Amino acid sequence: MDSTKTINTEVVGTAGASLATTGLRKSFGDVKAVAGVDLEVASGECFGLLGPNGAGKTTTIEICEGLTEADAGDVTLLGMQWKSHANELRQRIGIQLQETQFPDKLTVEETLRLFRSFFRKGIAVDEAIRTSQLEEKRTARVGTLSGGQKQRLAMACALVGDPELLFLDEPTTGLDPQARRHLWDLVDDLKHAGRTIILTTHYMDEAERLCDRVAIMDHGRVIALGTPKQLIASMGGDHIVEFAVTGNGEGKVDAKALTEIPGVQSHRVDAGLHQLSVTDLHTTVPRIFAAVDGMGLDLTEFRTHSATLEDVFVSLTGRYLRDE
Repeated sequence: MDSTKTINTEVVGTAGASLATTGLRKSFGDVKAVAGVDLEVASGECFGLLGPNGAGKTTTIEICEGLTEADAGDVTLLGMQWKSHANELRQRIGIQLQETQFPDKLTVEETLRLFRSFFRKGIAVDEAIRTSQLEEKRTARVGTLSGGQKQRLAMACALVGDPELLFLDEPTTGLDPQARRHLWDLVDDLKHAGRTIILTTHYMDEAERLCDRVAIMDHGRVIALGTPKQLIASMGGDHIVEFAVTGNGEGKVDAKALTEIPGVQSHRVDAGLHQLSVTDLHTTVPRIFAAVDGMGLDLTEFRTHSATLEDVFVSLTGRYLRDE
């Protein structure tokens, strides 16, 4: 939505940037997939590009990876551009796509040896297998691997060239919780090894856990940029209070009265559920109880949680990150 306000809490200088985009645009017919994206990712940073399906994050990443040509704008990776240094860039970046199709009849080791042959230099196949925790599946055929094991194999293939810059496009989508945790541990290890990582996801817990900074996208634009803590703090409240009510004839809530409660920063309603951004729970919650009671209403639901990146997105756009 064009009226969405934008939060930008931090700017990274161009010096030492592994990735920089300026005025990036891409349309498919009448659909503006990317509508003017400016980003800078520092060397050694794990940078998250977040948003719901259709936000434009995958198209942005594919342009940066050299897989899709932009309609307008510039992309610089490791000080180079695709139009003049394509062969060199392919030797220095690693890519894990949302879904990778491998030959089912090849073994894990054979698949990695094939991918290792594409690079002039890189890491040993044994190291790639060990890093991706696939030792027990070395001789297993790809067709027998689970979804999580195939994702780890895709990660290993992205690493065999020993890339300086690694793109991970929704690497844990569709995985069970245990498989997700395995991938998180692997990304953590890569991050601590000093690699620059660009991660796209629509899982906010994943971004908060792994990323140094994040950019939230919606409708092809970056609408928020900063560290997870900075973006959450920008809401003005550390906690979210959610409640539903009944009574008072039609169960009407005086929104103005709620926002005048000390400690309440904002109020919104989603499908009958009232959501308040608050600062100090221990002093604010009793006041909320009293205000609701004073309106002649009865609480049917009441819960609290610490503010998250999901709440940042909702406050900016009025919808949830997993909305289609």
